[in-house]
Amino acid sequence: MFTGCGTALVTPFRPDGSLDEATFRGLVRRQIDHGINFLVPCGTTGESPTLTREEHLRVVEITLEEAKGKIPVLAGAGGYNTAEVIALGRELAAMGADGILSVAPYYNKPTQEGLFQHYRAIATAVELPLIVYNVPGRTAVNIEPATIARLSEIEYIAGVKEASGNIAQMGAILNLVPESFIVLSGDDALTLPLAALGGRGIISVVSNEIPAEMSRLAKFCNEVNFHAARKLHRRYLPLMDVNFIESSPIPVKAAMGLMDLLDPVWRLPLVAPKPESLAKIKSVLEFCGLLSEGAPQQGKAHVA
Repeated sequence: MFTGCGTALVTPFRPDGSLDEATFRGLVRRQIDHGINFLVPCGTTGESPTLTREEHLRVVEITLEEAKGKIPVLAGAGGYNTAEVIALGRELAAMGADGILSVAPYYNKPTQEGLFQHYRAIATAVELPLIVYNVPGRTAVNIEPATIARLSEIEYIAGVKEASGNIAQMGAILNLVPESFIVLSGDDALTLPLAALGGRGIISVVSNEIPAEMSRLAKFCNEVNFHAARKLHRRYLPLMDVNFIESSPIPVKAAMGLMDLLDPVWRLPLVAPKPESLAKIKSVLEFCGLLSEGAPQQGKAHVA
């Protein structure tokens, strides 16, 4: 279900900081129209730590309404409080989500056994496919390959979004888990190399900007058409890279503002990119042919 390219959706806000439901619906429809394989609302790219519970559920609800069963919805449900994650996961299951993406507990730095017990508890309590999200650069804890292998034996734990940036670790995971266990890249720029090792796709940031192109890239990778995949990878690598010139999702929302897809608004503690970063983002968008003549020159940045 969760193979190919899934978009880690940004959450648009109005200048006053409130949820921009109309714009979000438009973004979801754009993703579906451009052939994305699945949708990931309320991940960390969607600024989920700043969403209220009501907003979190509303964003997922809108995604489900627009997806209408045509493509799967993998809703974000992660955090450092296992009981709260379970409660949220159950609500998402009742709403009709197709699965949950659960980031590793951050700040409290659990041991490998603690990580195993955390995910086992969620999988036991929430009867939805669960994708583990390993992003040690943000959580300060790495889910090691041996722990992923143990988790792969638990019913409902369907795969891992691997954003360690460590290709050797990704290879080790693929050597340890069953063929049915889904290993997805958490870094756009590593979609192609991970596919060569046996990865099944990407949960993508850059597909917020280029959903059709990233869907094709994932398709080529899964078809082992690496010649075609390399052409797309090389063309859009500058965009993949510039999306992390500052903390994500600062750059991608700035880019989408320049593309006139949303009003670029971030909730604190995120702020607008520095002028020199915005200039670099604009330059890359121009290089990739993603700016129309009528696109905003600088974007309208707001912080709520």
